[in-house]
Amino acid sequence: MTFQSFLQQLANGISLGSLYALIAIGYTMVYGILRLINFAHGDIFMMAAYFMVFSVVNFGLPWYIASIIVILATVALGVLLEKAAYSTLRDAPRMSIMISAIGASFLLENLATYLFTGVPKGFPNIAIL
Repeated sequence: MTFQSFLQQLANGISLGSLYALIAIGYTMVYGILRLINFAHGDIFMMAAYFMVFSVVNFGLPWYIASIIVILATVALGVLLEKAAYSTLRDAPRMSIMISAIGASFLLENLATYLFTGVPKGFPNIAIL
């Protein structure tokens, strides 16, 4: 293993570990505040990744502009999901909220399959500068 490949794998590990940490912090915050397991949490991250690929590849946006647009689109998706699936059930039994969370997860997964197809795609090469 060369030193350059070691540095590349180190950067990959830090990047992937940071992503896992962000997802875990999100789960912890949602459960700690709302006492709700949000089954759609990972699906929101999936939609953000698809939004990023779609905006860079199909619209040809630079990554720094696409990042801002994707953050805003993901926030809008989260607010829409909260208003449609969770806030209407605040006083409902816990099982109803959990079923709604599972339904929201299925909805996002199938929406992504419909919009972006189920064919595996690689993340495109993005020029940093």
